[in-house]
Amino acid sequence: MKKISTDKAPAAIGPYSQAIEAGGFLFASGQIPINPATGAVEAEGIEAQAEQAIKNVGAILEAAGTDYAHVVKTSCFLADMADFAAFNAVYEKYFTEKPARSCVAVRELPKGVLCEVEVTAYTA
Repeated sequence: MKKISTDKAPAAIGPYSQAIEAGGFLFASGQIPINPATGAVEAEGIEAQAEQAIKNVGAILEAAGTDYAHVVKTSCFLADMADFAAFNAVYEKYFTEKPARSCVAVRELPKGVLCEVEVTAYTA
């Protein structure tokens, strides 16, 4: 197993790694819309927060030597399912290969954000 870390994505806010590469796959921890330069949630609204969260995912993918096209599975968490369509409008700009996906509404997300995205990607 190899830990993947980049300063272009938010540092872990708990006892976990940004991602682990193992067996030809990257398992990335969920990314919320934290600006990695400031460590703060600056984006407002679901569209802006989805953009930032997905860009954070992209930074981790890049650090592992892969990209959005190699993502095989995403798990998406929304604070409000009413944001589903707006979230999808941002999501589909990045995940053009249409990986397998779960998308659920949850009671609460870290730092009170509106969305979180985690991915599994092929690296080999």
